[in-house]
Amino acid sequence: MSFQIPAFAPALPEIIVLTMACVILVIDLFLTEERRNLTYLLTQLTLIVAALATLGGIPVEPQVTFSGTFVRDAMGDLLKAFIYLLAFGVFLYSKDYLRARRLFTGEFHVTGLFGILGMMVMVSAHSLLTVYLGLELLSLSLYALVAYDRDSLPATEAAMKYFVLGALASGLLLYGMSMLYGATGTLDLALLAERLDGGIKGDPVLVFGLAFVVAGLAFKLGAVPFHMYLPDVYHGAPTAVTVYVGTAPKLAAFALIMRVLAEGLAPLHADWQQMLVVLAVLSLALGNVVAIAQTNLKRMFAYSTISHVGFILLGILAGTPAGYAGAMFYAITYAVMALGGFGMILLLTREGFEADNLDDFRGLNERSPWFAFMMLLVIFSMAGVPPTVGFYAKLSVLQAVIQVDMVWLAIVAVLFSVVGAFYYLRVVKLMYFDPVADRAPLAAAPDLRLALSLNGIAVLLLGVFPGALMALCLAALK
Repeated sequence: MSFQIPAFAPALPEIIVLTMACVILVIDLFLTEERRNLTYLLTQLTLIVAALATLGGIPVEPQVTFSGTFVRDAMGDLLKAFIYLLAFGVFLYSKDYLRARRLFTGEFHVTGLFGILGMMVMVSAHSLLTVYLGLELLSLSLYALVAYDRDSLPATEAAMKYFVLGALASGLLLYGMSMLYGATGTLDLALLAERLDGGIKGDPVLVFGLAFVVAGLAFKLGAVPFHMYLPDVYHGAPTAVTVYVGTAPKLAAFALIMRVLAEGLAPLHADWQQMLVVLAVLSLALGNVVAIAQTNLKRMFAYSTISHVGFILLGILAGTPAGYAGAMFYAITYAVMALGGFGMILLLTREGFEADNLDDFRGLNERSPWFAFMMLLVIFSMAGVPPTVGFYAKLSVLQAVIQVDMVWLAIVAVLFSVVGAFYYLRVVKLMYFDPVADRAPLAAAPDLRLALSLNGIAVLLLGVFPGALMALCLAALK
C-alpha cells in the first residue's frame, strides 16, 4: 500500500494563515508594550498575503486534495476573500478600543487568526470530518475571545454559556454525522450525495441523522430555537470581540450549510426544506419582535442577526441556484452591514465609557453629521430601505422563495420586516430628532474614521449597483 503525497497548492492560503499565526505567537513573546503594534501589523499583512494567494490562483474547476477531504472552488474562494476583508476591518476597528482598555495583546490577534483558519477550513470542507474540524477550531477560538477580558464578569458569564451550549450543539452535530455515516458508509460529501441518490432515502436512521445535523447547524447560525446564547454573547463580550463574532463567522456558517445540506444532503432536500421553513419563520418572528424591547444596541443587533438568519435560510430552503446565490449575497452584505453597525459603537466609545446603549446615540447628528449619516445608511440597509443594499438582498431572497411557489412564506417575511423597521428607525429618530446626550468630541483615529466612511459608502453603492456582486455569487455557485 503506497502513500500518495497530496497536492498542497489548493490549501496555500490556509498554510499561510497557520504559519503566520504560529510565527506571530512566538514574536509577540519578545515584544514590549510599546512595540505591540508590530503584532497588529503582521496580522493585517497575513490577511493581505492570504487574500493574494486566494485571488491569485482561482481554479477553473474545483480542486480536491487531502484524500478527498478538502476542496478549493469558486464559492470557497469568494467567501474567503470576504472573510479576509471583514477580518481586516475587525482588527482595524478594534485597535484603539483594545489599547484604551489595556487589552491590546498578541493573544487577541493570534486567536483571531486561528478562528479565521477555522472559517477557511469550514468553507473548503469536502468531508464531514473536515466540517467538524473547522467548526471546532472556530468555536474554540470564539469561546476564548468572548472571555478575553478576564476582569469582566459579563464576558466570563457569556463565554461559559457559549461554551456549554456550543458543546451541546457540537455533540448534536457529531451524533447526526455518525448516523449519516452509518447509513451511507462515507464521510465524503460528494459520495454522500451519490449514495443518497442511489435509493436509500427512506432509511429512518437518515431522517434522525438529518434532524440532528440541522439542529447543530441552526445553533451555529443562531436560528430560533437554538439562539439562546447569542444576545448574551453579543452583550457580554468586549465590543471588539462582538464585531468579530458578528461578521466573518456568519459567512463560514453559510458555507457550512451549503456544503452539508446543499451539496452532501441535496437528495434529501424535501426533508430538510421543511425543517428550514420552521427555523426561518421562528427566527423572523422572534428576532424582530423581541428586538423592539431592547435598550442595549448590542443586544438589539443580536436579535436583528437572528431575524437576518431567517432571511438567509429562506434563500437556502428554496433549493434553486437563484436561491443559493441570493442567500450568499445576503450573508455577505449582512456581514458588511454588521461591521459598520458595530464599528459605529466603537467610534463613540472612549476610555471608561461604552457607547452600547441606544441613548448614547441621542443627537449624534449634532456631534457629527457625517457619521450620523453613515449610521443612517447602515440602519436603513438592515431595515431593507432602498436604495441601500439591504433592500436588494431581501428582494433577491424573496424572489427565490416566490419562484418555488412559497408565496405565503414571502408574505410572512415581508410582514416581519415591517415590524423590524420600527426598532431600526428608532435609532435614526434618536440620532436626528432627540437632544444631544453627550457633547464629548469623537476621539477616533483617522484610519478608523476612513474605514467607517468607506464601510457606510459601500453599503450604499452595493445597493445602487448590486449586479456585480450578485453576478459573482451566481458564477461562484455554478
